[in-house]
Amino acid sequence: MNNGGLAFPCQGRSGLVENEGMSLRDYFAGQALEGLTGVTPVGEFETLEQLHKLCAETCYKLADAMIAERDKTKGR
Repeated sequence: MNNGGLAFPCQGRSGLVENEGMSLRDYFAGQALEGLTGVTPVGEFETLEQLHKLCAETCYKLADAMIAERDKTKGR
């Protein structure tokens, strides 16, 4: 699976990555979650677990779509 690479790598004094941070996929999913939480119809689910599962799946699907579109525009 393409995780988009590193979102916030931190280089040390040697120029090498010392802290990889999170993947771009995780970052995109987190950003999608922030926008999704304001529009999710909570009352349509029997349990909060169902809502949480759907939100997580949706956010990662959006993140995967963003990475795929990004790769298309970069010719990958």
